[in-house]
Amino acid sequence: MTVLRTALDTGSAEYRANREAMLAKLDDLAAEHAKALAGGGEKYVERHRKRGKLLARERIELLLDPDTPFLELSPLAAWGSEYPVGASLVTGIGVVEGVECLITANDPTVRGGASNPWSLKKALRAHEIALANRLPLISLVESGGADLPSQKEIFIPGGAIFRDLTRLSAAGIPTIAVVFGNSTAGGAYVPGMSDHVIMVKERAKVFLGGPPLVKMATGEESDDESLGGADMHARVSGLADYFAVDEPDALRQARRVVARLNHRKAYPDPGPVEPPKYDEEELLGIVPGDLKTPFDPREVIARVVDGSDFDEFKPLYGTSLATGWAALHGYPVGVLANAQGVLFSEESQKAAQFIQLADQRDIPLLFLHNTTGYMVGREYEQGGIIKHGAMMINAVSNSRVPHLSVLMGASYGAGHYGMCGRAYDPRFLFAWPSAKSAVMGPQQLAGVLSIVARQSAAAKGQPYDDEADAALRAMVEQQIESESLPKFLSGRLYDDGVIDPRDTRTVLGLCLSAIHTAPYEGARGGFGVFRM
Repeated sequence: MTVLRTALDTGSAEYRANREAMLAKLDDLAAEHAKALAGGGEKYVERHRKRGKLLARERIELLLDPDTPFLELSPLAAWGSEYPVGASLVTGIGVVEGVECLITANDPTVRGGASNPWSLKKALRAHEIALANRLPLISLVESGGADLPSQKEIFIPGGAIFRDLTRLSAAGIPTIAVVFGNSTAGGAYVPGMSDHVIMVKERAKVFLGGPPLVKMATGEESDDESLGGADMHARVSGLADYFAVDEPDALRQARRVVARLNHRKAYPDPGPVEPPKYDEEELLGIVPGDLKTPFDPREVIARVVDGSDFDEFKPLYGTSLATGWAALHGYPVGVLANAQGVLFSEESQKAAQFIQLADQRDIPLLFLHNTTGYMVGREYEQGGIIKHGAMMINAVSNSRVPHLSVLMGASYGAGHYGMCGRAYDPRFLFAWPSAKSAVMGPQQLAGVLSIVARQSAAAKGQPYDDEADAALRAMVEQQIESESLPKFLSGRLYDDGVIDPRDTRTVLGLCLSAIHTAPYEGARGGFGVFRM
């Protein structure tokens, strides 16, 4: 039998401490998510409702099939910036008429739904996911266009929004725009470049220039309705394919459009699956509050994969990296999970071989991060750690099966790259609240700077100020610690969301289902030169 056995003692003081630390981080995360849910605040939410309009997430709820999940993406976008958490945009994956779709919805309670630099990054990430996984894109539009004070950061890169819409359409991936309010200036090209367009009566306003701009440019007197109203676009310009009497009717019509798309998954959904043998609740107490303390990732795997069934590959070789085959919600996966933090030459070579095997078998890969990076030191440098680490990174870079990454604990240095960090284009990447990611740990980085400064002073024959050194080290440690936390990284869209560990299996299952909408094939050769 290959069912994993657990050694987790849920009654131990260590487990209880880990659990309490994780719950505290989840409480903090919930408070940040609440900011995104609050939109522009009570005043602007109430104003929006008085106009008889639905909120962004209410529109999404009416669009989705009843009692189906919505995997929200990048909910902490813009965290730590001058812009509101969530970046005035909701994005995610949901099921509409049985079809998995990528949905974006402007939040008009935040500065009228105007796009800021983080809104743009979030929208482009959503388009990237739609294209890679062949998911129909549904845009729920109500936006005043660019947030003009930040136009210098939006205008030039913002053209990629319209480029993406045309590329999706050219790839045979349907695009649908439902216009609830303003979609003006450059924003008019969202419906203009979508395959299907629905506009709401007396609400939708789609024009390149509004009445004031037309007056200034041409001297012509006009009004919103004759210039860009839904009735005009349905009867005169032909931009509107469907005319809706109100918001629920628009969402009903959007569902009918999806029902008629004839959009099919590349792979059939798997049949009934066996849940893990162990309780997902126990995931809360596995990762230590202090990431210097190792933990066994097999305890995580046992609570995520089907039937807790895991065929481990090379279990006695390169033991600080667990690799093996499993299924998750019926989909086959190859799992790479850091066991003791550091990656040595053996782990690197083992990973490269395992990744090649997954590509030969067309099996997606799941990377579970808890690594401090590749091992350093004279013995390891002489043993070839650079070329072996490069071998692993080469394999990850050129592998063509879909990759999924979850940051559970540390994800430092080049180990972050070897384990398929954001720069290596995983289809999806999520983090637990316990995760940290940076070039190295805060203490190590501060220590390196201190050593360099001390050596520089000695070379110049100058005395070294130990008191100033201690203050510098404390400042650097604090900075790196804050910049390595998941809220900070998620705010910059370095992941697709920070998730509750108990939701890991569900989130990965939703992602795997979306991935199997598009055909894929592993690399057959095509890797770079492996330095032996």
